[in-house]
Amino acid sequence: MVGYVHSIETTGTVDGPGLRYVVFLQGCPLRCKFCHNPDTWSLGKADNSTPQTADEILDDFYRYRNFLKSGGLTVTGGEPLMQIDFVIELFTKAKSKGIHTCLDTSGITFNKNKPHIVEKFDKLIAVTDLFLLDIKHIDSVEHVKLTKQPNTNIINFLHYLEDNNKDVWIRHVVIPGITLHDKYLYQLGLFLGDFSNIKAIDVIPYHNMAIEKYKELNIYYPLLETPIPTSEEMTYAKQLIINGYRNSKRKQANKEKSD
Repeated sequence: MVGYVHSIETTGTVDGPGLRYVVFLQGCPLRCKFCHNPDTWSLGKADNSTPQTADEILDDFYRYRNFLKSGGLTVTGGEPLMQIDFVIELFTKAKSKGIHTCLDTSGITFNKNKPHIVEKFDKLIAVTDLFLLDIKHIDSVEHVKLTKQPNTNIINFLHYLEDNNKDVWIRHVVIPGITLHDKYLYQLGLFLGDFSNIKAIDVIPYHNMAIEKYKELNIYYPLLETPIPTSEEMTYAKQLIINGYRNSKRKQANKEKSD
């Protein structure tokens, strides 16, 4: 089977534990206003993608194996689950070689109401050690404004991962005027506090470093007037999420005591 690879980073430091070999796959159904890789949107063979087999990727991975002993293999995108069959094959072969596997996804392609899709996800989670789950916006209406898609499948995917005892790191981008909002940040913390499988919450500042790429691709960049969050704003945002998370856990503990 061939996968369409946008690019590869051989020593990634922010895509899971340890040093990672990071594969960026082509294709994404979201159109996030803050996307920094619009060249990954198109699915299949694109001018900037390379067809590769799982064996070819793993052969290259082993060239860097000595540097990656504390890390492993991460697949991201785009949205990597647009090529879920390829990811399953790649991770199945990686796990057979004892490689730690990590998937960076929005979960947008999950659909709990379609058995044939759930069947594929069951195969996927069996060979995935860690999920990095991007929650773009906790409010579904605002999520549509931000990404052109509702967040229903994403929320359902997180529940699915908990039901199957899969470890998750949450990622959330703080964008002034969009996600930098007291109500939504606190609401996100409350929501995440309901889960037992979340091992980390990574709060990421919005950046506009992709502006030049948008110009080169002749694509309108919708956040030209959006400022970069300050360090004070980032500290404030993190605290609001933590407050919501702790209050959710506190309510659970009190409920358990009363029961």
